[in-house]
Parts: sequence; C-alpha cells; structure tokens
Amino acid sequence: MNRQKIAIVVVCLGLAMNAAISADEKLSVLPETIDGVAVSDMMNHYLRQQARRRFEEWKRDYEQRKTPEQVAEYQKRLRHKFLEAIGELPQRTPLNSRVTGVVRRVGYRVEKVIFESQPKHYVTAALFLPDAEKHKPPYPGVLVPCGHSKIAKAHDSYQTMGALLALNGMAALVFDPIDQGERGQLLKDWPGLWGTKAHTMIGVGSILLGRNTAWFEIWDGMRGIDYLQSRPEVDPKRIGCTGNSGGGTQTSYLMALDDRIIAASPSCYITNFYERILDLGAQDAEQNIYGQLAFGMDHADYLMMRAPVPILICAATRDFFDIRGTWDSFRYAKRLYTRLEFAERIDLLENDAGHNYNRLAREGVVRWMSRWLLKKDEPITEPDIKLLTEKEIQCSPNGQVMLLEGARSVYDLNRDFEKDLARRRKKLWATTERSELLNQVRKLAGIRRLTELPKPKVEELGVVERDGYQVRKMVLKPEDGVYLPALMFVPSRKPTKDTVLYVHEKGKDADAAPGGPIEKLVKAGQMVLAVDLRGTGETQQTSQRYFKPYAGTDGQDVYTAYLLGRSYVGMRTEDVLVCASFLRRQQARRLKLIAVGHVSVPALHAAALEPDMFGEVTLVRSLVSWANLIELGRSYNQLVNTVHGALTTYDLGDLARTLGDKLTVEAPLNALGKPH
Repeated sequence: MNRQKIAIVVVCLGLAMNAAISADEKLSVLPETIDGVAVSDMMNHYLRQQARRRFEEWKRDYEQRKTPEQVAEYQKRLRHKFLEAIGELPQRTPLNSRVTGVVRRVGYRVEKVIFESQPKHYVTAALFLPDAEKHKPPYPGVLVPCGHSKIAKAHDSYQTMGALLALNGMAALVFDPIDQGERGQLLKDWPGLWGTKAHTMIGVGSILLGRNTAWFEIWDGMRGIDYLQSRPEVDPKRIGCTGNSGGGTQTSYLMALDDRIIAASPSCYITNFYERILDLGAQDAEQNIYGQLAFGMDHADYLMMRAPVPILICAATRDFFDIRGTWDSFRYAKRLYTRLEFAERIDLLENDAGHNYNRLAREGVVRWMSRWLLKKDEPITEPDIKLLTEKEIQCSPNGQVMLLEGARSVYDLNRDFEKDLARRRKKLWATTERSELLNQVRKLAGIRRLTELPKPKVEELGVVERDGYQVRKMVLKPEDGVYLPALMFVPSRKPTKDTVLYVHEKGKDADAAPGGPIEKLVKAGQMVLAVDLRGTGETQQTSQRYFKPYAGTDGQDVYTAYLLGRSYVGMRTEDVLVCASFLRRQQARRLKLIAVGHVSVPALHAAALEPDMFGEVTLVRSLVSWANLIELGRSYNQLVNTVHGALTTYDLGDLARTLGDKLTVEAPLNALGKPH
C-alpha cells in the first residue's frame, strides 16, 4: 500500500479554549461553540454549507434552460436520475381488484375497493363516483393520496375532497398509504408504529437495497391510476392527482414521473430544500430522495419536470413547510412555464392558515381539476358533506389488510429482494477480483483512497496527568468545518507494544475512566489514540428528536447527508483512515484498531479497504450484518450505518472475510441491539 505521509501541522483553529486542566479531570476537548455553532450541531452546519454550494450550482443550471429543447433535455435527465435514485420500479402484475361494499350519498356513491399493487400487497381505497343521472360517464379520474393521518381515507379532509370531486363530475380514488388507515405493516411486532416514524423504519432497510420508502408509495399511486383506468366509468386519458401534506409529497412525485397525469395539485408540501426544508430539518424517509441535492432536484423541479402540465400549488401562510420557499419554487417554475409560453398552466393558491386541506384549498383544487379535466372554469362551492364513519369506509373484513390471508408487507417484499440479492452477491464475490469488489464498495459508500485523503491540521490543547501515563488533549481537523476531538494516552515509560486507534459509539472518553479498558491497554505498554468520529462524543447531535428512538438522534443530519449523496459510513470511514495515517506518521510500530458499538461499521470498512494499515482489528458489539436488519425489519439506531444500495454488492460479512485472522468480533448484536 502506498502509505500517506501526514505531518502534524499545529495551527490555531480559533477554538478560544482554556488549556488548563480542572481538578475533576474533565476529558472534553472542544468549547461549547465553534465559529458560533454549537459543537453538537457541527455536522448539521457542515452539511448545510455543502447544500448551499449545491444550490448555487442549481441556480446556474436553471438559468441556462431557455429553449424548449433545453427544457426537454433537462426533463429527460432529471427523470432518469429520479428513477435511478428510488430504485427500479417493479413489473406490473394483476391488480386482482374487488369492491367490498358500496355506500350511497346524495349526488354520488362510494365504493370500497381493495387491489394488489404487488402480489398480495394490498391497497385499500374509496372510489367516489358521480351520480350517473346528473353527470354522464366516462368521468375524469383523480387520484387522491392521503397525508399523514392515522385514519387516512377516513379523515374528513380526504373524504370531503373525494365527495366534492364526485359532486362536480369527476371520479376520485382516495387511498390509504402504507402504515396508515387499513395498511399497518407491523401489526404483530409494533402495532402502534404508524405514519412518519413507520415510513422511516421502512426506509432504513430500503436504503440498503437501493430503494426508498417513496418507491412503495409511488408504485401504489401508479397502480391506483391503473385501477382508475380499468373502470369503465373513467376516461383513461383524463387523469388528475391531488394530495395534502404527505399526500402532497406523493402528488409531487407522481406528477413528475407519470405521464398519464394531465393536471395536478400538491397541497402543503412544496417549498424548497436548500433554504427552507433544511431549516426545519430533513423529514421522514419518503421525503428524501438519495443524492437529489447532488444531482440537482429541488421542490421546484417537481413542478418543472413535466412542464407544461397544469399544476396548482396549494399552500398555507403559516405552514411549517415554509411559505417563502413555496413562493421561490413557484417563481422558478412560473418563469420556466413562461419560457415555454404556457404561463397560465401553473398557479399558486395561498390560504391564510396553518398546515391544512381546508375548504378554500379543496374548492380551489376542484375548480382547477374541473378547468383542465372537464374544460369547465367556474366557481366551486363546497356543500355540507355527510361523512362516512370509519366503519362505513372500511374495506377489509377486520380493518387491516395484513390480516388477510397471504398478505405481504413492505418488509416481506424487502426480504424477498434481499434473498435475491444475496444469491447475486455470493456469485459476485466468487467470480470477481478482490480489488474490483473493493472499488465498488468505495464507490457505493463514498470512500476515497488513503492517498486521496487530506492532511489533517492538528492542535494540542493540554495534558491530564494520571498514574503511569499522560492523557494529551488534541483536535484533528480533516477538512473545513469538521473537528475530531481526541485523547492520546501515552505511557510514562517508553511504549513497547502496539499503538491503538480506539473509537467508541459514545465517544473517546466512554472507556477512558481510570481502571477502564483504555487504561488497561496503556498500562500494558500501548499508546492509545481515542477519537470522536464526526457526530459522536462531543459532536453527537443532541437537539434533533424527530426520528427517535428508531433512527437515533442523528436521523435528520443523516438524511441531509443522504440528500447530498453521502453516507455517514463513508465520512466516518475516512475519519478512521485520517487518524490512522496520523498515528502511522508518529509511530512506526504496528497499528491496532478497536471499535465499540455502531462505529464498528465504518471501522470495518476502513480495515477492509486499507488492509495494510492495521495489524489487528477488534470490533465490539458490532452489527452482525445488514441482511439481519432486512430479515428483522425492525431496527434501532441503524440509519446512521446505512449505505444506499450496499446490499446490491456487499454485506458486512463480505468485508469481514477479507480480513481473515486479523479480525476479532466480540459480542455481535442484531439490528435491535440484542445479542446475536
């Protein structure tokens, strides 16, 4: 291996730190803030700076898009990238649809429908059909994906939208998303898990397969359109789509990807990523498409990817989806529609309210659909709607599709895919050169070669004296905005054995107490460098709670990295290699690597990709495999250790086998953190 020579460059990092050591031997290194940013927000700040640079590139690219030909080329490119990022969509299979009941209301009827978007993967929906005596079929069909309501299609907003469309001569299919309404996916294991947290749980495993929770939702929506088109009452060439909140997310994706949609209205979702969503914090799994900030797909692009399809953006002044971002995205889209000479085909309805799908929004949406699907443009007034009870709108016999015989959950579908990938991986690793396989690992995880990594700047900040050794405080800075606080444990007598790089999921001082594991190594004559990898220890994110406890406190930052096409595994692997290279420069003796907890995943990557760097590797309480996560479905705090599409090429065991006898694994854990 070509070993990189890294010199210590002692620089002033502007930490404004008092190097004096207090009597209680505090082992913290960093101050409370660096450059005005709380150290626990270091990664959030670092990632958002990268996002801002991407936005400048996005704006430059946008301004180059002037002609219809340039717009068409952009639309083709972005559609390809979008589909590539969410994973190849499945083949169409029989819908096997059935109507399980009908409820009649004045001016319309509601049919309770179950269909299979994939074999035995059931979707429950309510089809609102106009009174045939007042409105002659075939009718336009409007797909209505529900937002994040636990009761989904039974919610008054979504029922009312379906009824209002039917009263105005359009058929509406209002369907339950996964883990809402009648579509709970973990009834036996976690019956209380639903909505955004449930979607994020699905996302953890899906990421490893190169999919996204959006993959399931988009396909459900497309098959919903298939169902609408299968109905003799519906004109298959006049299809619209509208949804609110999480349904607005689905509408945004569907209107960008499905050419059958000729009019759309996403509600209470469109804003922008670069300046607004990241202020709020990255949202649940389906709202984050892998690498989209890197390849240039913001909310405005959902509006422009099929321009000049008519789109009405519904928004709310006091929404948590920032209205300023909504107007910014609308302005970009409006300018592009104008360049195409179809300015009238995109508009914005802003009602003075909070996050909602209220009467004003519904009336505006139905008028928009009537204008473009019925060629009628006149005011719409919403009458009093007699809502169906949850029981009346229930489609399945027991109120949950997973209680149907042979029902398949999203977790079952992921398990099937992983088993197929496992067969492919076995063949791949048996027939492909090791160097080529490791190159593929590097590419997937985003890990540079050792020779490509930057030289760290290092600052020493004080010494703690202990019985028989010193603890030297230092900071390694591998790149702008990233600070790795570290403790160097140096025996008083000249070290005679290996130098150890020690990383722990809870930080450098987790095992550093007198009498602890690190002291035992030092008193045995070994020098130890304990380091907080980025986002651990002192820089562990503490203010973000959106995804706890399933995705850990890092969840929103991890998803910001995901939007940028980066993985924490890749970034932390590079941290390990930078620190190891620093040690190699200081000490010619053999280097050992010890990793405790979830940081074992990047440690394993570092050791496998640079096999000459470490003489011994010990992983303690490490995840047994990514395949185990897929098999269990459920997991705790594993989002931080996902690599998009990793299981298409390798699992952790494949990396472990490359290390042979130099690897020791102690007390491995399953994806739920229990002994394996």
